[in-house]
Amino acid sequence: MAPAVSPETGTGFFMSESDTSGAARAAEFERWANVFTAHKAFSHPSELHGVLCGRLAAGTRIEEQQWLAMVCEHMGLADLAMEESDDLAPFMYGAYEKTLAQLQSSEMTFQPLLPDDDYAIEQRLEALIAWVRGFLEGMALAAGASLGQAPDEIRELIEDMVAISQLSEDEESDDESEQQLLEITEYVRLGALAVFTEFNEPEKPAGATPTLH
Repeated sequence: MAPAVSPETGTGFFMSESDTSGAARAAEFERWANVFTAHKAFSHPSELHGVLCGRLAAGTRIEEQQWLAMVCEHMGLADLAMEESDDLAPFMYGAYEKTLAQLQSSEMTFQPLLPDDDYAIEQRLEALIAWVRGFLEGMALAAGASLGQAPDEIRELIEDMVAISQLSEDEESDDESEQQLLEITEYVRLGALAVFTEFNEPEKPAGATPTLH
């Protein structure tokens, strides 16, 4: 692996894959947050990402105009905001495509849109709760009553997510709290993938053709 160069010292240092993926996740959250700030959105970017993931995980695919209308609604923007901005629609549709690809990936690369540990634990917990609430909302909108017929493990998972969505956002930072947040975040990540696997057909390999018998 080629060494990266430290911007502070100009010296080379090696980054592990986990460091690289963590940096990419942090950068993705900042991109979303910057878009929300630029457009003076009143909602949390993690919540909107959660809504999208919930709908996709429950088997729904969203047409571009419908998705962009959802974005405006959640961000508290006028319908004309997409036409008045040069970057909002391309960014959000790119985010849709990227999120779907991550959920479909056999490498399980999907991550909820959350801030990294440069943020205070209260802010990270607030973002996780917002993401989970959004995921539950999106899933309910997409699947509705069919969630009641889901396998026991999926229904138990949903119950756990409901409990997570009701956690208190007041959390003091210590090693135990940090570890608990890490474990809950990983549980949520794997839970979202489990829901996606349950409600979506596996992707066919590119170029696959039916076999005639």
